[in-house]
Parts: sequence; C-alpha cells; structure tokens
Amino acid sequence: MSIQFADLTFPPPSAESLDAAFGAVSALLDEGDRAQALARFDAERRAYDSWASMVALRFSQDTTSQQARSDRDLADRLTPHVTELEVAIKRRLLDDPDRAGLATAIGTHTVRLWETDITTFDPRIREALEEEARLGADYTALLAAARVTVQGQTVNLSGLAPFAEHPDRAVRHEAEKARWDFFAANGPELDRIYDQLVRVRHGMARTLGYDTYTPLGYRRMRRVDYGPEDVARFRDDVLAHIVPLVSAIMENRRLTMNWDRLHFWDESLIDPLGNPKPAGDHDLLLERAQTMFDRMGGDLGAFYRQMVAGGFLDLRNREGKAGGGFCTAFPSVGMPFIFANFNGTQHDITVFTHEMGHAYQNWKSRDLPGIDLLWPTMDAAEIHSMALEFLTWPQIDLMVEEGLADRFRRMHLIGSLSFLPYAVCVDHFQHEIYANPDMTAAERHETWQRLEKLYLPWRDYGDLSWPAGGGRWQAQGHIYRSPFYYIDYTLALCCAMQFWLHSRADQAGAMAIYADLCALGGSQPFTGLVDAAGLISPFKQGTLADIVQEADRFLHTR
Repeated sequence: MSIQFADLTFPPPSAESLDAAFGAVSALLDEGDRAQALARFDAERRAYDSWASMVALRFSQDTTSQQARSDRDLADRLTPHVTELEVAIKRRLLDDPDRAGLATAIGTHTVRLWETDITTFDPRIREALEEEARLGADYTALLAAARVTVQGQTVNLSGLAPFAEHPDRAVRHEAEKARWDFFAANGPELDRIYDQLVRVRHGMARTLGYDTYTPLGYRRMRRVDYGPEDVARFRDDVLAHIVPLVSAIMENRRLTMNWDRLHFWDESLIDPLGNPKPAGDHDLLLERAQTMFDRMGGDLGAFYRQMVAGGFLDLRNREGKAGGGFCTAFPSVGMPFIFANFNGTQHDITVFTHEMGHAYQNWKSRDLPGIDLLWPTMDAAEIHSMALEFLTWPQIDLMVEEGLADRFRRMHLIGSLSFLPYAVCVDHFQHEIYANPDMTAAERHETWQRLEKLYLPWRDYGDLSWPAGGGRWQAQGHIYRSPFYYIDYTLALCCAMQFWLHSRADQAGAMAIYADLCALGGSQPFTGLVDAAGLISPFKQGTLADIVQEADRFLHTR
C-alpha cells in the first residue's frame, strides 16, 4: 500500500526537545560511538526537515490560515536554533583527528559540504536569521493577498497568466497594467522589505567575517566547486551568444505580427497564432500524464502512479494559495510533494513536468545513506527538472491541444532561450546589490534598469510606469527569499538542452542517462554530476555556442 500524504504527521518540536535530541548525539560521541552518533544525527535532521517542510507547504497552501502562519512563525524561530545545534555537531565531528575515518563513513563530498556549512553560522546571527525568515514570509503573504481585476474578473497574481497570454493585444495590456498597478501601489512596502533583507544579510556577513554578503551567499548555497568569477564568465557567454539570438527572435515576432513596436505585454505571446493551451482541465492532465510517463519507460510511470495514489500533488489555483510552483519532500518517509497553480495556460504543462523532474530525482535517490545526499545543490537539482521538460517532448501531444504539439515544442524552446538573458540579469542584479548594500531604493531600481537594457535590449514597457522605472525585479520572489538562487536555472538549462540534443538522436539512451543522474542525487557537486552524466560544463567556453547553433537550426526548419 502506498504512503498517503493525508496520513503524514510530524510532531512539532520545541527548543527543549531539540536540545535533548541533538544532545543525545553528543552523548554518543562522548562515549566514542561515532557510527551510532552519525546514525542518530541523520535521523534527527530528517525528522526536523520533514516537519519544517510540512509547515512551509501548509503555509503556501493557505497563507490566510492563522494556524499555518503560527506554525510558520514557530519554524522561523526554531530553524536558526537547529542550525546552531547541527553546526556544533558538525564542527565536533570535523575536529576529530580521524578525518579519514569520517570521510569513509559519510563520504568526502559530505565532509566538504559540512566544512562549508560551519562557516555560515554563528550563534551571534541567530536573531538575524529569524528576521530574514520573517521578512521572506511577509513578502510571500503580501503577493498572495493580491487581487486584481481584468475583463471584469477578479483574480490573484497567478490567475493573471491566461490574460497575459491572450491573443487580443488589448487584453494582454490590460492584464499587465493590472499586475503592475498592484506593484506600484505596494512598491514602498516591497522596497522596505528588501532593504531590510539586504541590511540583515550584510550584517550577518560582517559578523561572520566577510566583507560583503556575496561569499556567504555562495556558501549558504553550498557551492563548493565554483565562484562568482565563473558565474560572471557564464553571464558574458549568455550576453555574447544568447542575447543576439533572442533579439532576432523578438524582432521576427514583431515583423510577423506587423507591430510597429514589440511591447513587454507581447513577449508572453510566443506563438503568433496564440500559445497552445493544455489539452484539458486539471483532471484530464493528470490522467494523460500517466500515459505519458508510462510511455517514457523505466520506473517514471510507476513513481507518478504513487504520487497520484498517495495524494502528493496540489496543482489547482485557489484563493489564499501562494503563487508559483515548487517541489518539497519529507526525508523521514522518502516521498516528495509537488505544489503548483494550474491556470489553463501552457505554463501548467511546463511547471508540472519541471516539478516532476525534481520529484523523480528525490525519489530515485531516497535510499542514499545520508540526508545531505538526498538533494543535490540547486544548480544540479535544476538539471533534473529542466531536462524532464525536454525529455517529455515526444509524448507532449497528450498534454497539449490536439494537433498543436509541434507549436508547443517550438514555443517551449523559444521560451527557454528567452529565459536565459532574464535569469542572468537577475543574478547580475543581486551581485551588484550585495556589493553595494547601502544603495537607496531608487538606486536599486536604476541598477535594474541599466542591467535590463544590457541583457534584454528589446524590452519596451510602453506606458507601464512601474517596471519602466526599474521595478520589474520586485515580482521575482527568489530575489527576496533565496538570494543568488537564480543563476542555477541557467546553468542547469545549459545542461538540460544537452539532454534535448541527445534525445533527438536517441530518446531511450537519453532517458537512461537521465535516470542514472537522478539516482546520484547529491552525491557529488554540480560539476561532478555534470561530468558523471557525460555533459559539457556550462563554464566551458563554447558550450552555449553549440546549443545556440542547433536551436537556431531547429527554429528555422520547423
């Protein structure tokens, strides 16, 4: 019998119960029983992470629930305390003269991760971590409470998507005006939240001995195999190879549609005939997805069957639900959960296949020996999600309106290429912000404007005054809640598109390599996993040039 999500319960911890739990680990170390101490340490971390994941999920499912908010507040208070307890034990284990024995027990990669982790926390920043979490929750709740009216309908921000892709240009403009009127009205509050976040993070970095937040941010992301210089070179490659191609795509769209100018509200309409929509509603998509995954071979179909049977999906958009989509997991039970907001657009398909990639990887690696290995770092994790988007192409006719599969594939490829310049703009923006933490709100908006003109030179906001004035970044939740977590998507997309190239010649072979990569979980750093899958590193000069050449050929021959 499959695990049922409805049956999962994780008792809420307290500071006292956590002290006792991790104290038991220390007691085992006092007795010289490192093997039992490591096992207990792993079990306690899994228990806490499972509870914290459930709390975060429940809050996202209903941001208006007082109980969910209360539980979230408790997690925000306890997580820094848990981090302190974990770091203390990691330090103790790493201080053991028998470092070789530790590496044998937990693996050299886990040792390296722990060596990074202990540099990111000190009891002196506990209150700052709590404040950071509270501010992030404030941002989430503010956007989740948004209500805007388009075409006589009142919707939340996720509900704007169908209007933003509407074939009628006037409707698209109305939708974007409604979106950005909300951000303009709440701009001062969004500026205040972000200003406090930057100051809190900079203060933590200074307390820990860093000049700026950037090196601390990289360490918190557990990036042990590359640094800001590598990322800057990759951004330059995107600027050199991707920006010209996307500029040409946008100009071709303008000419095809016979527009005098291509405005921001035109960018989401990728297909001049109208973006292909899903084949049906929520229930039909879930049913057809089963056929799609079964046809792809291996155990993907069996895994999806478990997800559905166990109730590990929440995909309907509704009032009070946080926007966006994500995959979370409960390491005590070995099952992931997918959260999304279906809205009747092509995004339903891409978000679903994307998050299924995360879920499949987590399930494939569920039996790896330590919690640190269950997920890879985010850069590698996004390979699994974005690669599955492309690997579903041969079966995507099941998910799209009848006869429009080829148009969907073309739209998906154009959307992926167009995403790269925006994503590196988000990354570059954050590097500049944290290098200059005393910027005023106006200076931050000016910085975004300057970088947007560099990476997205075609962008024209017309009469949308808030994004035209540099406020577009405020709609990107990662900038608020997950600093420096965005370049991961671009690095991973560079790898995912290599899976696309491989699958065009050998779909079964590409799927086999993909499944093997998922099973590796987080057992290696990003570059190690890339090598293990036989992929070319995004940091190697020329990788993007080869992808652009093939993509350009595909788009001109379809």
